[in-house]
Amino acid sequence: MKLKKLGRTGTLVSELCLGTMTFGWQADEETSHSMLDRYVEAGGNFLDTSNVYTSGKSEEIIGKWLSRHDREDVVVATKARFRTADGANRVGLSRKHLHHAVTDSLRRLQTDYIDLLQVHAWDPLTPLEETFGTLNTLVEKGLVRYVGVSNYRGWQFEKALQLCRTRGWHEPVSLQPQYSLYARATEFELMPMCIAESIAVLPWSPLASGVLSGKYKNGVRNAPSGTRIADSKDVEFYAGRFENDRTNRIVRAVEAVAQESGKTMSQVALNWLLFRPGVTAPIIGARNMDQLAENLASTGWSLTKDQAVALTAAGEPDVTYPYDKRAEEQQRAGRELE
Repeated sequence: MKLKKLGRTGTLVSELCLGTMTFGWQADEETSHSMLDRYVEAGGNFLDTSNVYTSGKSEEIIGKWLSRHDREDVVVATKARFRTADGANRVGLSRKHLHHAVTDSLRRLQTDYIDLLQVHAWDPLTPLEETFGTLNTLVEKGLVRYVGVSNYRGWQFEKALQLCRTRGWHEPVSLQPQYSLYARATEFELMPMCIAESIAVLPWSPLASGVLSGKYKNGVRNAPSGTRIADSKDVEFYAGRFENDRTNRIVRAVEAVAQESGKTMSQVALNWLLFRPGVTAPIIGARNMDQLAENLASTGWSLTKDQAVALTAAGEPDVTYPYDKRAEEQQRAGRELE
């Protein structure tokens, strides 16, 4: 796997990040450790987890694996924000909860520091000054190397970024948004912002909950047992989201390119994302070794220009001003070099 800079930092991460939400849920400890070994053998060095994945079990599994490996060879990203237990202050981005969350994550991960601590989502109750002042203190104390955010909107990220610059605090270096051939609204504000600010982009759900792998061709209501959607309690939510003409058009385009290129649909969808402007490392997830091997094989090759264009066109979202082509032409009018 290729290595890329983590935003403006000097830290290098592999072009595929291994997501570990399945650890302790759809993959037991032994399988999880085997997947970690295989991922590292393939050149990967970047792990993504959260303090709420399987109620912290994901971090525990990683911690046991880390204890038998050289800590400096792995970049570990985790998150804090969502509820960890009953109680008014066991959720959010307050100073109280962040310190508690980091202490618990360090214990579970069996490490002295977190490479990348990401706030898992916006907190409408806690002032940004409190959240990012606390994150800055955690970096200064050496408990955290870098700070990032997940699921922020463009204005939220820029507000946090400018606050940190004004206060002289350590700035967020990464954004973890939902981004795939299906989830394209990320391109409206977030991707241009990240490119302009040299922010690392770590897309989650690059296969749109498995839809882009082709496993739900008969509709998500008929999801095969053992799949993420079948195991969820929100089948109707997924049905409302994915059972439509646009999704069908995207899936057909991915299937056509897969047949033409001799790759699987998952590999095609991941490869398209790998080469999107601004993307640093899509986060891949797996329930077993076969799934991991398939996802890892999305690297080391590239789609043809025509294939990439066809896929991009198939997933083009409906947009209006100020994101449509006419608005873009207005902004560029007379201001492009030949």
